[in-house]
Amino acid sequence: MDKNTFQPQSIDQLSDQYDLIIVGAGSTGLVAALQAHELGLKPVILEKMDRLGGNSNRASSGMNAAETETQLHHHIVDSYEAFYNDTFIGGDKQNNKAMLRYFTTHAALAVDWLSDHGIELDDVTITGGMHTKRTHRPSSMAPIGNYLVTSFLKLIEAAGIPVFNQVDVKQLLTTNGRIDGVNAQDRDGNVHQIHAKAVVLATGGFGASKAIIGKYRQDLVHYRTTNQPGATGDGLKLATDVGAGLVDMNKIQVHPTVQQDNDHAFLIGEAVRGEGAILVDADGKRFVNELDTRKNVTDAINRLAHPSAYLVFNQGVRDHAKAIDFYDSIGLVIHGATIDELAQNIGAPASELTQTIKHWNQAVANHDDEQFHRSTGMDRDLSQGPYFAIHVAPAVHYTMGGIKVNQLTQVLTDAGQPIAGLFAGGEVAGGLHGDNRIGGNSIAETVIFGRQAGQQVYKYITD
Repeated sequence: MDKNTFQPQSIDQLSDQYDLIIVGAGSTGLVAALQAHELGLKPVILEKMDRLGGNSNRASSGMNAAETETQLHHHIVDSYEAFYNDTFIGGDKQNNKAMLRYFTTHAALAVDWLSDHGIELDDVTITGGMHTKRTHRPSSMAPIGNYLVTSFLKLIEAAGIPVFNQVDVKQLLTTNGRIDGVNAQDRDGNVHQIHAKAVVLATGGFGASKAIIGKYRQDLVHYRTTNQPGATGDGLKLATDVGAGLVDMNKIQVHPTVQQDNDHAFLIGEAVRGEGAILVDADGKRFVNELDTRKNVTDAINRLAHPSAYLVFNQGVRDHAKAIDFYDSIGLVIHGATIDELAQNIGAPASELTQTIKHWNQAVANHDDEQFHRSTGMDRDLSQGPYFAIHVAPAVHYTMGGIKVNQLTQVLTDAGQPIAGLFAGGEVAGGLHGDNRIGGNSIAETVIFGRQAGQQVYKYITD
């Protein structure tokens, strides 16, 4: 079974009573349901879209964690503190410190939890803004999102957890100040009142809503988005309608490497650069430390005369970033048997691209990038063909802001008071990432805080 063959239940099987309602069937929602089920609760998952998985389906690089067995097997000695510092500095020191501390000290446990469920992340790579290889992925190097969503749906099916798609939650229900259910509309327009002891919002961000983006960041409305169409911020309205606060709503991440020459914008995952790719401008010249933060790489591309670039790599890099095979299958990859041929195919001067790759190979050999001080993603050079390139430009990718929560996933009012019975995790929740999200932290967030939501709902219900 994969996520495309998983069959949600028919609407006539929807009950009016569960222990827990989870709104959203991305990674956060699926993990929260599994964790709650393992603790003896009876959850239900409601998803407004036809397809399950949300934006998690599109994640490609991996899941960040420190002090893991996988790292030690690869002779990498890491620490929670180093993970915290990289993320804190990457977020311009604007992260919610309590959430960040919980996140960085529970990521390794989340990797262990996955392993306990037969989901092995036994390889590591690196993403921009990190100084250590801590981005965990399967050794098949399959894109992390598809791998996790498919695995979670197998577990959901085995556990008999009910999942309903095309059911749109319109309102949270409240009794005596406690959230105790939802009103939801099915695909035929029928409204269902469903009661529960708690609700978890796992509805994702608002990266596909130009209306919300325009309200907080009018300067970003012109960008395309990497988000799936359902990422419209529905959870924000559900939460604020019952008194929740919002945080960091102007903190919207633009991803630097998005291929958008076609009808759809395709994110080119950071693992491609992490495995050794470089970025060049229209003249075939490097212009940035490719593994700086997403914000800084985006700014560098936007300063070019033509704000787009080419991601350049060879077969050696491609062998370590299997997502490239998918990019190639849909026509996003430009080929060249030699550097000269690749230069011709991207319209860059062959002499300049040749010189650029020569300098890069020297930097890798010397472990010293004098031009842009890159120090990671330098395990292999670009000395052997064939060569490849992908045309990329920035696009809206992730919304760091969202519902005000604490590290327990409790939804808070503006004044910081928990709203009884309401929890939220994943991209719908704001504060963890500060002003910039590090690649590999979003998938980690879904597993860490999905588990936390399941645990805290159990504690809330049984206390």
